[in-house]
Order: sequence, then structure tokens, then C-alpha cells
Amino acid sequence: MLKKLLAWLRRPAHTGYMLLIGGVAGIIFWGGFNTAMEQTNTMGFCISCHEMEQTVYQEYKESVHYKNASGVRAICSDCHVPRDWVHKVARKIRASNELWHKMVGTIDTPEKFEARRLVLAERVWKEMNDNNSRECRNCHSFEAMDFHKQEARAAEKMEEAMPKNTPCIECHKGIAHKKPFVERDD
Repeated sequence: MLKKLLAWLRRPAHTGYMLLIGGVAGIIFWGGFNTAMEQTNTMGFCISCHEMEQTVYQEYKESVHYKNASGVRAICSDCHVPRDWVHKVARKIRASNELWHKMVGTIDTPEKFEARRLVLAERVWKEMNDNNSRECRNCHSFEAMDFHKQEARAAEKMEEAMPKNTPCIECHKGIAHKKPFVERDD
């Protein structure tokens, strides 16, 4: 049976059919994969799967990233998912850890989330420092800033940060979500 199949595939006309079928199947697979990848970037997916609706989503709705004078809105994936394909896939793989913690119950309630908020925030801050706030810079750039329209202190700090290419997150923790409470041993 296998010999017959291999002999059939070796015929030039059949090889062409198989290449055509393989090409079409590849396009369908890629389209499905890409569609699924983009679906996981939607706001609905983020707040339904990550126990975020009652916590960080409510904070985000009070931030400038949700409502502002220009009417431009950044959603979860704009800040937490890289745009380029290689980094996006790597981030999606790391995000599977978040789904695991949801399934095992580590962060499946607002109370459990709050108990781990600092650890989670520090992980995001470290990643943003390590990649020089790549996702922030998708929308914000020093070159596009009009320092004269900023408050004096903000303009001064931005002008200091610009030549150093300081990661945005160094100064802007808590821009879309409240900063975690840190108990101090005094």
C-alpha cells in the first residue's frame, strides 16, 4: 500500500497536485493561526480570560490611555504585546503562563490578584525596562513631543531622558494601572 502511494506521488502530475494542496493547506493554516493570534489581542479576550475586569480594567478606564482629548485609545495589547511578529509570538508563549495560573487558581479572584499584584507588576516593569519600553514607543517618541506644550517639570524630565534614551517605564509606572501597595518594614 505504501509503495503504491509513493509511486503515485513520484509521478510529475501528482507531485504538482500535492504541492498545490500543500500550498492551499498552508495558507489556510497560516490564516487560521494569524486570526487566532489577533483574537488574543482584543480587549474582550484580555478582560475575560485574565480576571482583569474587576481590577486593572477598571483602573485603565480612568486613565489617559482610555479617554483623552485626542480620542485615541490604547488597549491592553498596545502596551503588553509587541507589534513585530517574532517578539509577539515570544510574548504569547510567555502569556500561556498567565493562563496556567488562571486555571490552577493562583489569580482567579480579585483578592488573589491583589495579593500578587506587586510580583506581576515588577515582572512587567522589568520586561519594559529590558526592551526599552518598546510598546510605549510604538505610539510615543521623544522626536514627536512638543516640550513647549508640556508642563515645565514634565518637559524638563523628558528633555533629560531623551539623550539617555531612558525607558518610559522608569518614570511612568502607574500610568494606566494603580501602583501596587508595598509594605515597608520601618
